[in-house]
Amino acid sequence: MIDALRNDIVEIGRRLWQRGFVASNDGNISVRVGSDYLLMTPSNVSKGFMTPEMMVITDLDGKVVEAAPGRKPSSEALMHLVVYRERADINAVVHSHPPIATGFAVAGIALDRAVLAEVVTTLGGIPIADYATPSTQELAETVRPLIKSHDGVLLANHGAVALGKDLYSAYYKMETIEHFAQISLVARQLGREHLLSREEVDRLQGLRGRYGIAAPAPICADPAMEGVVDPSCQVVIAPEAPGERLVPDTSVAAGVAGAQAGNKLQVGSDGGIRLTYAELSELIDEAVRQLAKR
Repeated sequence: MIDALRNDIVEIGRRLWQRGFVASNDGNISVRVGSDYLLMTPSNVSKGFMTPEMMVITDLDGKVVEAAPGRKPSSEALMHLVVYRERADINAVVHSHPPIATGFAVAGIALDRAVLAEVVTTLGGIPIADYATPSTQELAETVRPLIKSHDGVLLANHGAVALGKDLYSAYYKMETIEHFAQISLVARQLGREHLLSREEVDRLQGLRGRYGIAAPAPICADPAMEGVVDPSCQVVIAPEAPGERLVPDTSVAAGVAGAQAGNKLQVGSDGGIRLTYAELSELIDEAVRQLAKR
């Protein structure tokens, strides 16, 4: 069994590297072995070029039980350990730096808007843990309250962490986080989002039970909670609209319409300034002209 887990970690590390979710020696992966031990990636190794014998075995206190000469457990072992202590249902953790999702984390924008039915059903909202220095107990403590109710969390100015019942489950959730971030970014660049209504989110939450989708907490669908972190539930921003399933984000649409009418600085509901491409080009041209005068 442990040999198979070693091989699975190598394969998942290769996938993370090939997809550009990690660079250099970034990222780390771990999995429970029985009830008392963890199998974990070593520090200072590219996840795209690992071999099975590189993996390190620790106990649940982080003490090294078995390691090849010169190998040490991941520098983020403390974050992994707090996950396993808080969630008996979790058997694997994947941490990486997927570029688009990490961009949202750097911008301080949670992935918590009800946009994709599949994401709402499987992950609910994806909040942001407060910034803390990587590889420290402080980082583990900022993650602790969120992983009680979420299987996917952004780390402010750092990356993302995904939890699963097994290695591939955790990895696939990391894929979902980045895919969701890519789609959210495109929609925001286009200047328009249609959100799932609160009533539709309630229907999707009902599908969890029907399809056996395990979730650590229920969904809270309430636009008033935008930017709020509630460790007891998965916050999802969804407007109330009885009888409707999709609701245009009118604040964003109004901002785009105003910009097209000539009012160049329109602020959307997320605090972003929205411009048409032509208006952005005009501003850039004007900036170049001003620089040329100096």
